[in-house]
Amino acid sequence: MTGEERKVIFASSLGTVFEWYDFYIYGTLGAFLAKYFFSNVPPNVGFIFALLAFAAGFAVRPFGALIFGRLGDMIGRKYTFLVTMTLMGVGTFFIGLLPGYASWGLAAPIVLIGLRLIQGLALGGEYGGAATYVAEHAPQNRRGYYTSWIQTTATLGLFLALLLILGIRTAMGEEAFGDWGWRIPFLLSGVLLAVSIWIRLSLNESPVFQRMKEEGKTSKRPLTEAFGEWSNAKIAILALFGATAGEAVVWYGGQFYALFFLTQTLKVPAVPAQIMIVVALALGTPFFIIFGILSDKIGRKPIILAGFLLAMVTYFPIFKGITHFANPKLEAALAASPVTVIADPSECSFQFKATGTEKFTTGCDIAKAALVNLSVNYQNQDAPKGTAATVKIGEQTLTSTSPDFAKALPAAIKAHGYPASADPNDINYVMTTVLLWILVIYVTLVYAPIAAWLVELFPSRIRYSGMSLPYHIGNGWFGGFLPATVFAIVAATGNIYSGLWYPVAIAAMSLVIGFLFLPETKDVDIKQI
Repeated sequence: MTGEERKVIFASSLGTVFEWYDFYIYGTLGAFLAKYFFSNVPPNVGFIFALLAFAAGFAVRPFGALIFGRLGDMIGRKYTFLVTMTLMGVGTFFIGLLPGYASWGLAAPIVLIGLRLIQGLALGGEYGGAATYVAEHAPQNRRGYYTSWIQTTATLGLFLALLLILGIRTAMGEEAFGDWGWRIPFLLSGVLLAVSIWIRLSLNESPVFQRMKEEGKTSKRPLTEAFGEWSNAKIAILALFGATAGEAVVWYGGQFYALFFLTQTLKVPAVPAQIMIVVALALGTPFFIIFGILSDKIGRKPIILAGFLLAMVTYFPIFKGITHFANPKLEAALAASPVTVIADPSECSFQFKATGTEKFTTGCDIAKAALVNLSVNYQNQDAPKGTAATVKIGEQTLTSTSPDFAKALPAAIKAHGYPASADPNDINYVMTTVLLWILVIYVTLVYAPIAAWLVELFPSRIRYSGMSLPYHIGNGWFGGFLPATVFAIVAATGNIYSGLWYPVAIAAMSLVIGFLFLPETKDVDIKQI
């Protein structure tokens, strides 16, 4: 790899580092954003609004893919993803400067949401630009290896965010950090931005695009060509359902849902749970490069499809194994003390919380949501219409509409052997981390070759537009809705593992569609115009 090629990869990867740095600092500091920008509402409502502002950035990513994909195919890769990098950095930096509700009133949360929308639009164009730019610089037989470096940056963004926040908090103390120190991680993005712009300005345009421009063969209507002509639109649809949708649920399932499962379902304390996830990520990250190299030898398709197949076959035993090693008392209680919810079926909703603000207030919904939050499995039993929902635990029966239900249920559950939290002395940290590492290996299987595969599926004239949209719909929507979908399935069925059917089903769909309809592309000459 030449010095110029290393610079191309490094400069292109910085945008993805930015993406994950922003993701982690916003998520980690969400409570402070709620406190300062949504102080006119109760704290719990303010936190939901802060998360909604966060989600807004993800929701608009596919639109950013359309806007910047079009620009990238018309005016060039380099200048377009220079713009996306600048918008991302400016958005993050100005969140650190933004006055709170006490100073600006309603304008403060409105501007915050506006900045998140700008970030989301920019992110929609960043990944496609970075992947296209690196791939078009890479030698014919090393595109998987070169583009796999971009895929490692999620871990770097995580480490960067966690280390900065932990270091600043420790140095300043909680009081000062809560007053104004939480702004520093956002402001430090200005340093990342300056370095990134300086490096990217020194890059040359992609050789493929430069040749297209010189020969007058750039597309004048890339969106129409990419999605209005069936030959290209068909590839985008197949790429979404046969590749990126499956990649997204394995990615989110193996990292974010695994952490959620540890902390929310198994009640493992946050710090040891985060440490085990970070160790698993650190041990798994080199496999992005390994599988990128392997994809240059045996192909993108077999590696990604193997990841789908492994997730589909092993998710249930792996997550049950995590329960066994992380909270054995809960495992024993689930087997020994079954619970039954007896309710009028018409009162039981599918509790899908797309925005986080939806309310489910019937007796059945209250009972089921409470049991899910307590990590209790239960059976469903139909009751006559109009009957108040009850929860039967052994010989004890509780009515969900009684005033003391919120206190009585946890007490009854505890009395039947369900632990309030995982006992740190019971956790087998080594085996839990090993299982989390296996989940990360699945992530590297599906994610390492995906950039090269998407780039190679689309012709040069519309490559930026063509690959960006299916990638961001897959990751932003199929992956982004995974936690809400899993919760709704668990609440409907009464089994803490049943939500895994969502990633398993999507991975199975992508396995079948990808196997039947998507071609192997490792030998495609992407420099053909």
